[in-house]
Amino acid sequence: MAGGGIAALTTAMLLARDGHEVTVLERDPAVPPSPEAAWDEWRRRFVAQFRLPHLFLSRFRTEVERELPGLAEALGRAGALRFNPLALAPPAAIGGFRESDRAYEMLTGRRAVMEAVIAGEAQAAPCVGVRRGVEVAGLVTGDAAPGGVPRVTGVRTADGEQIAADLVIDATGRRSPLGRWLAGCGAAPAHEEAEDSGFLYYGRHFRSADGSVPPMLGPALQEYGTVSSLTLPADNGTWSVVLVISARDSALGGLHQAGTWTAVVKALPLVAHWVDGEPLEDHIVTIAKIEDRHRSLVVGGQPVATGVAGLADAWGCTNPSLGRGISIGVLHGRVLRDTLRRSDPGDAGRFAADFHEATASTVEPWYRSTVRFDRHRLGEIDAEIRGEAYEPRDPWWDDLRGLQLASGGDPDCLRANLDVINVLRTPDEVLADPVIAARARAAFACRADAPSFGPGRAELVAMAHS
Repeated sequence: MAGGGIAALTTAMLLARDGHEVTVLERDPAVPPSPEAAWDEWRRRFVAQFRLPHLFLSRFRTEVERELPGLAEALGRAGALRFNPLALAPPAAIGGFRESDRAYEMLTGRRAVMEAVIAGEAQAAPCVGVRRGVEVAGLVTGDAAPGGVPRVTGVRTADGEQIAADLVIDATGRRSPLGRWLAGCGAAPAHEEAEDSGFLYYGRHFRSADGSVPPMLGPALQEYGTVSSLTLPADNGTWSVVLVISARDSALGGLHQAGTWTAVVKALPLVAHWVDGEPLEDHIVTIAKIEDRHRSLVVGGQPVATGVAGLADAWGCTNPSLGRGISIGVLHGRVLRDTLRRSDPGDAGRFAADFHEATASTVEPWYRSTVRFDRHRLGEIDAEIRGEAYEPRDPWWDDLRGLQLASGGDPDCLRANLDVINVLRTPDEVLADPVIAARARAAFACRADAPSFGPGRAELVAMAHS
């Protein structure tokens, strides 16, 4: 397996539990420190989002508790936060807490702390070998399959070592070089889609003096016209706050300044209290040019190569403001494990087709719905900057917006929306319920009556230039 991030390590442990021998090759030579030291000492120079705020959604907890219970326990010992928004909500607002609401519990923390725990568990796991400071430079191939399709039989490292493998898994993340590796072994081009997601992120971590996290007065992702806020609880009394804007919105470019950023957060009434803590950075952490990218190794019904598979962000990655990346990656690892249970990788062509089909039916809908949401959100921001109403004539978007509006007063719509937020059910699955869809459409029809919170466009621009 090329790459040693969270999706790679959890997948390695899943495969090892089935008896597979897994070698993880991670080009970063830094040895993960203890979870207690991870935040201060660990830098992952090849992972652009390593120091950015993260949220490990309910799907992550569900997969880990079911498949890797020892890992869930280790995360808890390291201070990962178990957090359920419905357990903290007033009973009258949610129609009372239900047994099924336990599905919305998250097991979350700062990326550095969570990954340090996962790395330690993987390093100690039987049948998993983690080699750090080893960079994969290309693929090794054997006799081609019928039709001239290359059969990958291992990898070549930057030091010239050849490592044989029944299956090579690319888990190198957003900047995966797999396209270049495939070209180097004579494979036909994979099908690739890529575009700038169009968002800018400005974030900061905080810590409380008493080990608590701020109360949530609304959803983690809240939209205030042309700016969105993300408030993300984390481990050991820490949390993060992120402001998200369109990369084209130059009028709000001053958010990289700590004073301006803080003033804007404090102007958002439902999240202002989230900056009342000790900042863990002396600056605002900024990230830009995040791409939405998707790669398929099966084109026209035929694999471009066999013996190789793309996993998690190396297969498909999206704008992180919805917080789905790690949860989708862990889900994808389980899909890979399940496919190997049904399809022998020795039958390389069959495995390639089976994994492609399983990914397309289970994981790809999350990629597609995330990109679709992002495109609409950017369109909405651009329209507001122009002073226009956003009218995309897309019933899917109208229904999703209606579901979000209905969540404020309808306990069933609230739970349906939480299913989407937590990567438990796709928007299409939720909106296939005629009752939920009808309530969402009714709420959308009354959207003009919805209360407005926070500053308007002119006030935001004025704060960004003050």
